[in-house]
Amino acid sequence: MKLLAFAACCAALLSACAGGRMTSYSQAGLPDPVKVPAGHKVAMETVGLGNITYECRVKSNAVGQFEWVFVGPDARLMDRGGKLVGKYFGPPATWESMDGSKVTGAQVAVAPAMAGNIPYQLVKANPAMGNGTMTGVSYIQRVGTKGGVAPAMPCSAGNVGQKEVVQYQADYIFYSASM
Repeated sequence: MKLLAFAACCAALLSACAGGRMTSYSQAGLPDPVKVPAGHKVAMETVGLGNITYECRVKSNAVGQFEWVFVGPDARLMDRGGKLVGKYFGPPATWESMDGSKVTGAQVAVAPAMAGNIPYQLVKANPAMGNGTMTGVSYIQRVGTKGGVAPAMPCSAGNVGQKEVVQYQADYIFYSASM
């Protein structure tokens, strides 16, 4: 049932993309910690659709307590027209273009999104590997998040090591230094 709902959501999103109804993402409404510093411009806007894996583990430094721990993402990146332009996976968090160029990065900040959605995020990109679309990317901003939070089911001694996959969607906005 969840898979059908997700597929319907993806179809609606792609339809909206194809119809040209999606607009460029503005930083105006974002919390300050995840705003890209001045001197950078949008290089590419993508919509990520995919999954995040969590694993039930013993909580660090808390004997007898357990928590769902982020393991990694696996998403397709599409441009605003709905065309597949890359993928996002990890660890480490890696954004790879269809041309083979890719970037990793270090998280600078996060800020809460609406309840039930993974937080907004700002990542400082490392120099690109390979030449192509990702060359010159300086920051990656995760915004417009939907879903992706840790499972609601209990994490306990009885299911340590269990992995759960949750679906999510997010806009990944790539920035480069302004000339």
